[in-house]
Amino acid sequence: MQRSDAIGRPEGGGAEPAEAMAGGDGSPQRSPADQLQRARDGHLVERARNGDPDAYNELVTIYQDYLFALVVRVVGDRDSAADAVQEAFFSAYRNIGRFRGDSFRSWLTRIALNAATDVLRVRKRRPSEPFPEWEDDAWQPPAPDSESPERVAFQRNRSRLLAAALQRITHDQRTAIVLYDVEGYDYQEIADLTGVSLGTVKSRIHRGRLALRDLLASDMELLHDG
Repeated sequence: MQRSDAIGRPEGGGAEPAEAMAGGDGSPQRSPADQLQRARDGHLVERARNGDPDAYNELVTIYQDYLFALVVRVVGDRDSAADAVQEAFFSAYRNIGRFRGDSFRSWLTRIALNAATDVLRVRKRRPSEPFPEWEDDAWQPPAPDSESPERVAFQRNRSRLLAAALQRITHDQRTAIVLYDVEGYDYQEIADLTGVSLGTVKSRIHRGRLALRDLLASDMELLHDG
């Protein structure tokens, strides 16, 4: 679901994701993989509601890495991200009886974003190395044998530049861009997740991208491969 080339894409270029995914009746058209994921999660949620702790532990195992990778991009450091993710899972467990949607992933994401916002409100942010998980080999996707050390170094340097720039834009803009460009949510899904209007989501992404372009203007040559 990731849009690796989306940051820097002109606003309004091409069809919006929601439109591209819409079926003939205007409802989102889900892929078979997405349908299977929702069915699996629904089964585990039902078991957890009926008091099966193993079912909820399985949901934690499925989503803990996804949530951490999302939240650390929003809050900017591992300790705060870990606190927010832990609180999100506790909150979801306490309120699992209230889950009424068909996407547990989206529901859990909304809870995690709220927890991340609370962490930022309560804790004074201190300067930290952004996206520290890129320094940890455990968080690196396996590189093909054909990738040279130079290319790996280039990709990590580009990631650090983008990460540092993301930490300098507003929290709202950063959250919207991470959800859209990294996690692949469409505009309407982000509006639902963050509790704002569709226009506000588009504005945050547009303004955030403009801010990123200004921040990265002097490093554009380092951001382009080849």
